[in-house]
Amino acid sequence: MDLRLPALRGLRRPRRLLAAAAAVVVVAGAGTWTAVAADDPPAVRRADRVMDMGDGVRIDTSYFTTAGSERRPAVLLAHGFGGSKNDVRQQAQDLARDGYAVLTWSARGFGKSTGKVGLNDPAGEVADVSRLLDWLAKQPQVELDKAGDPRVGMAGGSYGGAVSLLAAGHDDRVDAIASAITYWNLSDALFPDGVFKKLWAGIFVNSAGGCDKFETRICEMYERVAESGTPDAPAERMLQERSPSAVGDRIKVPTLLMQGQTDSLFPLDQADAAAKAIRAGGAPVDVDWIAGGHDGGDMETGRIQERVRTWFDRYLKDDKATDTGPAFRVTRTLGTGSGDGEPRLSGVSADKYPGLEGDRRSIALTGREQSFQNPAGASPPAVSALPGLGSAGGLSQLSSLGIGVSLDFPGQFAAFESAPVREDLQITGSPKATVQVKSTSEDAVLFAKLYDVGPGGQASQVLPSQLVEPVRVEGAKAGKDVTLTLPAIDHEIDDGHRLRLVLASTDLGYASPTAPATYTVSLKGDLSVPTPLGDTNTPTGLPAWVWWLPLAGGVIALALLATGRRRTAAPAAPDPALAEVPLQITDLSKRYAKSADRYAVKDLSFRVEKGQVLGLLGPNGAGKTTTLRMLMGLIKPDGGEIRVFGHAIAPGAPVLSRVGAFVEGAGFLPHLSGRANLELYWQATGRPPQDAHLDEALEIAGLGDALARAVRTYSQGMRQRLAIAQAMLGLPDLLILDEPTNGLDPPQIREMREVMIRYAAAGRTVIVSSHLLAEVEQTCTHLVVMDHGQLVQAGPVGEIVGSGDTLLVGTTEPVDEPVVEKIAALPGVASAVRADAGLVVRLDADGSARRLVAELVRLEVPVESVGPHRRLEDAFLTLIGDSA
Repeated sequence: MDLRLPALRGLRRPRRLLAAAAAVVVVAGAGTWTAVAADDPPAVRRADRVMDMGDGVRIDTSYFTTAGSERRPAVLLAHGFGGSKNDVRQQAQDLARDGYAVLTWSARGFGKSTGKVGLNDPAGEVADVSRLLDWLAKQPQVELDKAGDPRVGMAGGSYGGAVSLLAAGHDDRVDAIASAITYWNLSDALFPDGVFKKLWAGIFVNSAGGCDKFETRICEMYERVAESGTPDAPAERMLQERSPSAVGDRIKVPTLLMQGQTDSLFPLDQADAAAKAIRAGGAPVDVDWIAGGHDGGDMETGRIQERVRTWFDRYLKDDKATDTGPAFRVTRTLGTGSGDGEPRLSGVSADKYPGLEGDRRSIALTGREQSFQNPAGASPPAVSALPGLGSAGGLSQLSSLGIGVSLDFPGQFAAFESAPVREDLQITGSPKATVQVKSTSEDAVLFAKLYDVGPGGQASQVLPSQLVEPVRVEGAKAGKDVTLTLPAIDHEIDDGHRLRLVLASTDLGYASPTAPATYTVSLKGDLSVPTPLGDTNTPTGLPAWVWWLPLAGGVIALALLATGRRRTAAPAAPDPALAEVPLQITDLSKRYAKSADRYAVKDLSFRVEKGQVLGLLGPNGAGKTTTLRMLMGLIKPDGGEIRVFGHAIAPGAPVLSRVGAFVEGAGFLPHLSGRANLELYWQATGRPPQDAHLDEALEIAGLGDALARAVRTYSQGMRQRLAIAQAMLGLPDLLILDEPTNGLDPPQIREMREVMIRYAAAGRTVIVSSHLLAEVEQTCTHLVVMDHGQLVQAGPVGEIVGSGDTLLVGTTEPVDEPVVEKIAALPGVASAVRADAGLVVRLDADGSARRLVAELVRLEVPVESVGPHRRLEDAFLTLIGDSA
């Protein structure tokens, strides 16, 4: 079940809890087509229908498509608990414009749909999805894998995320899933370790409109458990049967799991269990830990919806060139913004999901054996999370900013503390500890939590994401050793802070034993914390919007840098010999933070000339972005030199005015229009308005009337185009673009390719970093390939691509098969096969192109051309493989 999420749901209904991503409906009925207004073509048409599910239940649906006779994949978008199809309307329209047929619906008991809420009952809500798939298979716009089997993906948040997973397990026609902030096992989520999550359960019932909105069995189960305070076996069994975990071994499709870090309802361990089970079945799984969750915070709506789109582009449209993102990504909070107080976010990624265990580090805890009380009536309760208040301000995210809102009552908890850590410690996963528990009662219920304690002691402690883990200890009267698995978190412990393990007897969100008891707890080992990403990533640095949105605060900062910073060395003098060279990098090095011998970039040297479009290539972690940051003066090299038009680069160097850049995205003032953002940005540079060449930049953006709209209404692709136009303001001599085609559709990608080629042809220089190798091959004149921070190869694209051992021989007429066999038998030839344009010939170690041409002439083959038959992708993988 899901409550209605604060942010993933979209921006239009602030009270609706997000029901992100996908699904839509079924069965017959007349519908009325309605044109949906769109700023960007093509226009989207919506057909609203009420469909009969065959058991007396009628489901309210909307079907979104664009004009055209071609068939396209379909997407089912499901909403969150307590919501309706209207919550995902904007996302449906965006996906329809991106080339999908999209179906949305209101689940049973919600919106205008009839029936009772069944908590995704396989015979109810899940069966409804299968009927919707039947309907989609009959639509002329929908691509079919075979008769009755539409090419379809499902997406949704919370309640909608669970039905997406369940549908994939029950109906093999589902081809891909994108599921957000949802549960894998609803029994484990609501009854963790047999402890009733009473506050969240009550919120569910009330948000649905009362117990009578549910199926009778569910209502009776809730009343029974709420009264006793303890889940019984039938309750656990009912929820397990309606959980994706019940069909986990049958989910065989590519799955994107996006789970919230500030989520006491469906914590990160739910996505972890899902990832393990689905991956065990052989399907690809990516995991994304977002900043928000059911307890509030930033749901990263734009980024997440864009990732859902690329996931479906890859696995529904079969676009193998689409970058679906890293196998694992976690969003981290870097602090607050310059004026609005909003948290600043940054992402850290890995090419493999580490799970919740990770590489572990032991932290010694100290503390004597301690006794404390479980008070009569379990009152007053300790406070950790505040369910239901997340949308009012994201209280759980405050812990990432060093603000604590938790409360433990004296005499009702035991605490054990570490010494101050000697360096920053990044915890990513589930910490563990072993304790011995004794109780005056037969069983004990404890609530385990791990605090980050600052120099101010207990008064400065914060509880990461406000998460607590309930632990039921059976047979505690005789004493029992218990290994505690604490909530999964991603949290940095600063140098000088302590870790504090607390075991409390009560918690506001849970049902505790009401009988008084005394618990005694002692340590049985060290605390173990997972640190899989703590030391393996490039330094975070400043977020992109700080770099590219100086505005008033940026102008002040630059003035302070220019007038107030103490300089330790005079800037290097310009080199006249390099005055016409856009970029020369010499022996550039940058070590990882707190490391003396691990390098993000090491001894890197290359040169870029005027008129070149240079592609900067390398796998994740190759050092590309670190290089670009140093080039922009955003971080300082540990060694080597960067010169732009002969001038050494340093923070605030005047020559940077000749550089335009778009690195790792751009930030804009969301309440201003696109045009106003560009004008304000240029004003902040202090340069004359006529030097901005604003009209040219706006033509590049291609946003049309959308330029007059507030940026907060922009899609990811629109923001991307606006950011590129911002980088081109002033027509800089050196233009740097990091992943410029992210979020762009194929026509926009082609247009961006032409823009870069024309830009360089005018005598300027472009450096582009991209994962789309096919685009790089068509756009760039030169390449620099990096791996592990070092140069692998540099040179013209033709030389790098053409260095393979496979040749394409063009012929004026087809070559007969007997002649092909003779060519394959020639010395130096490993194989020869016919192709549409002639022959593809692979040479062995002794072969050469010159000797091959001579032999072809001898065999009277009508040769028209001879060239390399290797794509950039092949060359790139060969280079990286050789350097690994």
